[in-house]
Parts: sequence; C-alpha cells; structure tokens
Amino acid sequence: MTARTLIGRVLPSLPRLWRGKYLVERNVMAAKSFWPVLLSGFFEPVFYLFAIGVGIGQLAGDVDVAGTAVPYAAFVAPAMLASSAMNGAVYESTNIFFKLKFGKIYDGVLATPLRPTDVASGEIAWAVTRGGAYSVVFVLVMLVMGYIRSPWGALAVPAALLIGSAFSAVGVAATTFMRSWQDMDLVTLVTLPLFLFSATFYPLDLYPPALQALTLLSPLFHGVELCRGLALGILHWTMLINVAVLVAMGLAGWRVATRRIGALLLK
Repeated sequence: MTARTLIGRVLPSLPRLWRGKYLVERNVMAAKSFWPVLLSGFFEPVFYLFAIGVGIGQLAGDVDVAGTAVPYAAFVAPAMLASSAMNGAVYESTNIFFKLKFGKIYDGVLATPLRPTDVASGEIAWAVTRGGAYSVVFVLVMLVMGYIRSPWGALAVPAALLIGSAFSAVGVAATTFMRSWQDMDLVTLVTLPLFLFSATFYPLDLYPPALQALTLLSPLFHGVELCRGLALGILHWTMLINVAVLVAMGLAGWRVATRRIGALLLK
C-alpha cells in the first residue's frame, strides 16, 4: 500500500514504522457496508442524557462531590461518558473473534509485511477511533445540556479515548482466549457489574465498606472519576492515579494481545 491511501492522506504524520494504520483503513472501508449501524451509535448518548436530564435527574436532588453540590444529572453524565467509552471499546474489540476464528482475515494480513504487533495495534486503534467519534458527540450533547461545568471538560474527550484504548486493548487480548460464541456471554458478565458498581450512579462513600474496596479495583471507576473531575472542574491529585491505572491496563492488554495473536497465527 502506498502513502496515497485514505489513512495516509488523513494521518500523514504517523510514523512509517507503524503499519497498523493499514488495518485501520481496511476497517474504515468495510464499515461503509454497515454505516447505519455506525450511525445508530451516535444516538445512544443522546438517549442516555435525555433520560437522565428529563427523567431521573428531575427526581433526584443535588449530590455532594468533594464539598460541592452538583445536580444529579451533571453527576451521572460524565459516568455515562466513561461507561459508553468502555462498552464501545469492548464490543468493538471483541468483534475480532469472527475475523480470528472463522474469517481467517489475519492469515492473509500476515502474508503482507504486517506482523502480529501491527494486527493488535491496528484493531485497538480502530476501536478507539470509532469510540472516539461517539465520545465527541457525547461531550457535545453534555455541553448543550449544561452538564459540562468547567473549561476542563474539554479534556473529557481525551479521557474517554484513554478509557477506550485501555478497554479495547484488554478486549482484544481477552478475545484471543475465546473458543466459541458462547464465551461472548462472559463479556456482559464482566462489563455489567463494572457499569453498575463503579460509582456510576452513586458517590463512592454511599457504598458499604467492603464494596468500596472492590470498587477501587474497578478500572471503570478510575475512568468515571477522571471524566467526572474534568467535567465538573473538581480536580484532585488522585486523578493522576486514575490515568496511571488506565495507561497500565492498556499497555498490559496490548502486550498480551500481541503475544496471543502471534501464538495463534504463527503456530
């Protein structure tokens, strides 16, 4: 492939050594055949936020966040952003199961100069790209509805991208261990408790002590805290820990994904 391909024109500054961009381009081309599915993902955040603002948010009072009274809708909206970034990344990254087990797409990919590292990074980058587009829409809707209460809220988009990269890397890694379609049920088994018990709907101090300790281990909790702090303008040094956890998670997932894809395709 030459530099005049779509990704080469859009992202000309990408390092030449990173060849995963060609896999991203392949996914962009393939996405044209199911664009209504992609478009539907843009409406999900709108429905979420209207349900919170028009419905639940009208019934609940203010929530205390670090000594600041915050409307419940503004409290939950950043958590919905983080959860949306997680769900989009996980479900998009686990879509490689068909390509890996049945489509045999990567067998053809490895016949080119691309290597397992490029396959892993390319699929992760595609999941982050698709999730990032949804995150931008989510943040814009939050801004219009008044849920972004600080200029720091502009950084909620990079925060969502960080969440997406961490979960997509782990999603790709986990998919390499799946043996059948039934294993896909385990995805919901993991993501649903994370969604419900990551201080998404209630402040952490309202949880029982034992559940508080478990919540601190949730990677989504760190994403929620990061997005919430930025959107509300309530910054704390512990947000550096939130970033570190997500970065470490992403790097670990990428490492495992690379090794597993290499083991499966080069055996």
